[in-house]
Amino acid sequence: MKEVHERVFVANDLSCTKGNAELAVVHACKSPCHQRAIGYSGSLPSTHPNYLVFEHDNDLFLNIIDPPAPLFMPPLFSNFLSFANKHWSGGRKLLIHCNQGESRAPSLALLFLAKGLSAIDKSSYQTARKEFEAIYPQYTPGKGIETYFTKNWSTLGDF
Repeated sequence: MKEVHERVFVANDLSCTKGNAELAVVHACKSPCHQRAIGYSGSLPSTHPNYLVFEHDNDLFLNIIDPPAPLFMPPLFSNFLSFANKHWSGGRKLLIHCNQGESRAPSLALLFLAKGLSAIDKSSYQTARKEFEAIYPQYTPGKGIETYFTKNWSTLGDF
């Protein structure tokens, strides 16, 4: 687990824990976290009300995988930014984890630092990435999320 900004941590699934009064947790992995929280195996029908996100108290479970082609849906990122901003502004620590701590979780942390906190340059994904890599050198975004952020950076929400 690495603190990438005041009260913002990035980790792999070994740091998966439940949110509490002092900690909000973003579980950026379909398997096992989103599946376990919703109670399914395999795939969830896209019509399910918690298909993309499930928020429960201080936990946000994201149905996010790391494919080579960008299959992401904008509500996933807007829900993430809203959750992160709400809990960070409320004084909680924010733990963002994915399976390996290399692509999804750090990409979300980068997005939050740039678009949510303006702690790093938000003018483009490339400039934000360069600053973020100085903080988190093990950042290795998957091709899909890298492509999605590059093409959609300007439309990802600001606070």
